[in-house]
Amino acid sequence: MTTHPVLAPVMLAQQSVKNRVVLAPMSRASATLQGIPTAAMHAYYERFALGGFGIIITEGLYTDAVASQAYPHQPGLVTPQQVAGWQELAVKVKTHGSLFIAQLMHAGALSQHLSHTLAPSVVTPLGRKLRSYGGGDGPFPIPAAMTPEDIATAVAGYAAAAVNAVTAGFDGIEVHAANGYLPDQFLTEYTNLREDEYGGSVVNRFRIIAEIITAIRQAVPPHFIIGLRLSEGKVNNFTYRWPDGAVTAAALLEEVGKVSPDYIHISGEGSTWEKLGAYAHGETLTGMAKRIVQRPVIANGGMEELAVAGRALTEGHADLISLGKAALANPNWPARVAAGEPFTPFERGMAEPFPPVQ
Repeated sequence: MTTHPVLAPVMLAQQSVKNRVVLAPMSRASATLQGIPTAAMHAYYERFALGGFGIIITEGLYTDAVASQAYPHQPGLVTPQQVAGWQELAVKVKTHGSLFIAQLMHAGALSQHLSHTLAPSVVTPLGRKLRSYGGGDGPFPIPAAMTPEDIATAVAGYAAAAVNAVTAGFDGIEVHAANGYLPDQFLTEYTNLREDEYGGSVVNRFRIIAEIITAIRQAVPPHFIIGLRLSEGKVNNFTYRWPDGAVTAAALLEEVGKVSPDYIHISGEGSTWEKLGAYAHGETLTGMAKRIVQRPVIANGGMEELAVAGRALTEGHADLISLGKAALANPNWPARVAAGEPFTPFERGMAEPFPPVQ
């Protein structure tokens, strides 16, 4: 047996986490057409809990039946049947001592499920639909600009989904404000051309996220975890970086600090300190988040190597690390670290549903 920083316990909000290893949210498109978790999904999530992950974050769950769903077979947290499906699964996950977090996601202009989409502005999304998500091929539809009433509906949807997450037995939620989806569309200058209180300055472009977090906090119990996921790159624009780099990052993180989420999850390849490196002034994005927001930070991207994960934790870049591909290849990754066992390299096909847990 070995000891490593990733195995150290940590507190998140008022809840104890047995280690610092988080399952990253990964879209799977394996729910029923009604958005209800399937047996394959039960096996998938329970496998990671059995393998020792301290926190398990779900794939993105759509938040309303109006305009949030991203693709067919995406799970949701909207209907009683969806809530019941997650309730059954939450019992299984928590039996193994893992915290279970529901990621709340509104696709906005990047929906592959809807023909009439909503977004901050009338801007055709870059790129093409992802055929693997079951939404067909070709360009995304041109979205309609959201009215103030549309924005209020979306915010209310997040709050209602968070209440449903409480009912379903989740320990918390993560607001998906990364990777080009609706909240990120408000943050991004080229997708947000608004001239009202939701456009222009960083303060204004962050406003919808502040409203979402505030609405959720007012609707859920005090102990319920509220996380926030941010990224620079997007699913339809991987190489995008914030204008002015650290200047934009600092301004955005100042706004994040005002609403004080229980954690910040910095997402994806190229967004973490090891992949991208520090900004010109020498500080990393995750390190800036820790300093400015003063809340726990989860680093994602390139953390599958123990040496990298250890540096992220011990050098002040992050408090927890999240794994995607490495977790698919090693659903017992924390247990392997504890036992000093080697890891299995990731190969395509490992994203297929796991067999049922015996």
